[in-house]
Amino acid sequence: MKSKLDVANSITAAVIALDEESHLDDLLPRLAWADEIVVVDGGSRDRSVEVARRHGAHVIERPFDNFANQRNAAIDGAHSDWIFFIDADERSTERLVAEVRHRIRTEACSGYRVPIRSTIFGRRFRFSGTQNDIPLRLMRRGSGRWGGAVHERFAITGAVGKLDAHLEHFTLPTTEAFHRKMQRYTTLEAEARVARWQRPSFTDAWLRPGLELFRRLVWKQGWLDGPVGWTFCGLSGYSEWVLATKHRRLWRQMLAERHEHREPATVARLSLSAGEAA
Repeated sequence: MKSKLDVANSITAAVIALDEESHLDDLLPRLAWADEIVVVDGGSRDRSVEVARRHGAHVIERPFDNFANQRNAAIDGAHSDWIFFIDADERSTERLVAEVRHRIRTEACSGYRVPIRSTIFGRRFRFSGTQNDIPLRLMRRGSGRWGGAVHERFAITGAVGKLDAHLEHFTLPTTEAFHRKMQRYTTLEAEARVARWQRPSFTDAWLRPGLELFRRLVWKQGWLDGPVGWTFCGLSGYSEWVLATKHRRLWRQMLAERHEHREPATVARLSLSAGEAA
C-alpha cells in the first residue's frame, strides 16, 4: 500500500514553535488534511514537544537562533512535494485547503502567497496595515530557502501566485501579549542590525515611531478599526522607539569593547535583556 507521501503533490504542514502548547493542541488536529506535519521546536519550556508528538507530528528540536534557520530546518525535515508554513496561532479554513489542493494540481507556480486575516486584542481587524499581510507560505520543496533574522523572506525560483482564500490569525490577545512579543522581536532585530554593522540613526528613535503611527493609523486607515485599532497603531509606533533604543545600546556596548582592545565583539557576546525596553 502506498503511503500518503507517495501521492503526487503531497503537502507538509510546517509549524515553527516556542512555548506554544495550547495553540498546538488546537492547531495540529486541524492539520489532518496535510500529508505530513513537521514541528520545529526552538527549546520550549512547556509541553509543546510532547503535544506535537502526541498529535503525530514529526518533531525537530533545534535551539532557536533566528526564524529563517528554523524555517529552513522544517524544509530539510519535510518529505512532501509542497511545504505549507502555518504559525501556531493561525488556522486554515476548508476553503483554503480546497484551493491549495486545486491550485497545486492545475498550475505551474513554484509558490503561493496567502492572505492573512488577523484578530488582534480579541477583535477582527480590517485595516491598520493588516490588509496587506499576504506572505509567501506555500512553496514547492526545493524552490528556495529562507533568509533574514527577524522579518525572514523566502528567496524563490519560479512563478509565484496568490490564493484567494485566507488564513485566520488569532494573534496578540492582550496588550501584555503585544509587549512580550515586542520585546522579543525588537531584541532580535537590534542584534541583527549590529551584526551587519548598521549604525544607529537619530531618526530611528525620533522620526520612525511617528511615521509608523501615521502609516498604520492614517495611511493604512487604522482609525477605521476603532479604539482597539488606535491602540494597536500607537503600540506599533512605540515598538519602533524600543527597537531604536536597544539598537543604540548594543552598538555602544560593541564599540566600548573594541575601544578597550578586547577580542572583536560579536553579537553573541553582547548582552541585552529581552525584558528591557530602554
